[in-house]
Amino acid sequence: MTLAIMQPYLFPYLGYFQLIHAVDKFVFYDDVNFIKQGWINRNRILLNGAPHLFTVPVKQVSSFRNICDTEVDDRRFLLWKRKFLATIDQAYKKAPHFSPVRALVESVLAVDINSIGELSKVSVLAVCEYLALQRDWVLGSAVFDNESLRGEHRVLDICLKVGANTYVNLPGGRHLYTDEHFEGWGISLKFLKSNIRSYHQFDHSFVENLSIIDVLMFNDPGVISEKLIPHYTLLSVLTSDYE
Repeated sequence: MTLAIMQPYLFPYLGYFQLIHAVDKFVFYDDVNFIKQGWINRNRILLNGAPHLFTVPVKQVSSFRNICDTEVDDRRFLLWKRKFLATIDQAYKKAPHFSPVRALVESVLAVDINSIGELSKVSVLAVCEYLALQRDWVLGSAVFDNESLRGEHRVLDICLKVGANTYVNLPGGRHLYTDEHFEGWGISLKFLKSNIRSYHQFDHSFVENLSIIDVLMFNDPGVISEKLIPHYTLLSVLTSDYE
């Protein structure tokens, strides 16, 4: 059984969904520290041909607070949501898949949720449902009870508890894990090299690694599922091929 473990990100980029595609079971790693200036509560869309950052307001931003314990700032959220949806309208109203994707985004933001981790998880699950990309989902904070462990040891503990024989990570984690440690427990360590294909974004030069919202706006769900998401390679040896 193949496993991935990743923090829940808000409408993350295409590579996140490639990681989901590559595994049988996916753990939302929500009981780790919130990353300030990271991608848990923010991402980028295309506005007038350039990347535009959006950020869900949260309370008491701190790298010492777990993602699952970091709350959405409900006092500022409603105003932010109205402005963000207006920005979506401005940015994508002429995109070929505007109506269903705009409705998807609005439905996610309408869910009554306090935790930014839960909201980000809901955004990922909503996109996966839209793309018919279903996996075995696990919420880390509800299952493993291993916060005393750190780094590689914690990941290995999760792998062993769910019975994974292959652990897949994005290239950003290639300096955090050691092949020999995983092999010692009978687990194969793989890294996903994303091969992002360009797609038409109005008449602008292609801007990659935007939120999945951008991908959905310009591409049919079947094209995303069959041509964009599967376009990656799993590598087991760390070489220059990752660059």
